[in-house]
Amino acid sequence: MSLVDKEEIEAQRRRQPEVNIGTVGHVDHGKTTLVQAITGVWTAKHSEELKRGMTIKLGYATGEIWYCEGAEEPDAYQPAPEKCPPGTTPKLLRKVSFVDAPGHEVLMATMLSGAALMDGALLVIAANEKCPQPQTREHFVALDIIGVRRLVIVQNKVDVVTPEQAKKNYEEIREFLRGTWAEKLPVIPVSALHKVNIDALLMAIEAFIPTPQRDLSKPPLMFVARSFDVNKPGTPPEKMVGGVLGGSLVQGVLRVGDEIEIAPGVRVEKKGGRVEYEPLVTEVVSLRFDNLEVEEAKPGGLVAVGTKLDPSVTKADSLVGNVVGKPGHLPPTYNTLRLEYRLLERVVGTKDLVRVQPIRVREPLMITVGTAITMGIVTRVTSDEMEVALRRPVVAWPGAHVAISRQVRGRWRLVGWGVVKD
Repeated sequence: MSLVDKEEIEAQRRRQPEVNIGTVGHVDHGKTTLVQAITGVWTAKHSEELKRGMTIKLGYATGEIWYCEGAEEPDAYQPAPEKCPPGTTPKLLRKVSFVDAPGHEVLMATMLSGAALMDGALLVIAANEKCPQPQTREHFVALDIIGVRRLVIVQNKVDVVTPEQAKKNYEEIREFLRGTWAEKLPVIPVSALHKVNIDALLMAIEAFIPTPQRDLSKPPLMFVARSFDVNKPGTPPEKMVGGVLGGSLVQGVLRVGDEIEIAPGVRVEKKGGRVEYEPLVTEVVSLRFDNLEVEEAKPGGLVAVGTKLDPSVTKADSLVGNVVGKPGHLPPTYNTLRLEYRLLERVVGTKDLVRVQPIRVREPLMITVGTAITMGIVTRVTSDEMEVALRRPVVAWPGAHVAISRQVRGRWRLVGWGVVKD
């Protein structure tokens, strides 16, 4: 590097991330390693994740895409200004938030709720296994259902196979995509472990995953994907801070000092054992994107919203699936959903592609709306419409996309999708 001084670089870095990119694909294909190669952050931080060597919760990391003016492409695309070749000028194109989704079949629900935050995705496919593996297929179908069509396919682990094997695997990937909406999309070979060809991947991300148009004039609306108590055990009461919500704005702008409503809210047991959900109202006291503290947050990027809520309410992800907005401006809360739905022909997440059976009255289903995952019982069903009574209410709106999963051989598998009707 570089013809730019440190102050100039720090000034460029004081921007919030503007796009959320998911990393999806089968377990152990190197999604978390790829995010680390781009951002330097290992997103699997949960003790259980480190022990088992796999992602369990949604992981987050902020990355940067720099363009080294004066360098040849793809060399010109780098994840940090320090990596720019000597004599070139680094310019920050944009900051990007990565949503690292778990690839294990048991955790499909987590992947579906994470997809609600994604503007685009990297479908990571390992070169040392036959393609497609069950969750490669299942995640690919899920992206389509949720409406994530800005995609780059990453052929990872090319360092552990021969050139012939890599070529054969590449042809399997092309065959898997043939006849789908993603048929013409690029497949970028990389070694995430050795950080090889990351420049070409960043170039493809710039070309194929643009920042979507955002409507900042609408009232703010945010999906909650994590919630925390950030106080360490033993913190004296006067030093404690309020609960924190993590998620992403879908529209509008959120500012420090704003009053916000969180719906459907918390579970409250009434007299006679009746259960209701009551919305929470609180104030925004801080906004952070990773280590960047801001006064206002726009859509794009994963934001941590500090509040005045009692931290016991937000601890251990207890508010995941809620929606945040201005009081009086939130979409309605539904206890029953009326869906126009379609079923997949086959259960895509199983090894042998079982045929999807019709939905039956009184069947339990798992419904994913935004980041909310709830169980429901089918109360009425025709060939293309159904009503589902929900065990836990959700905030939704007419036209919202819904993923439908059912128990297949003891696992929740994705079997169809629906759209919320009035």
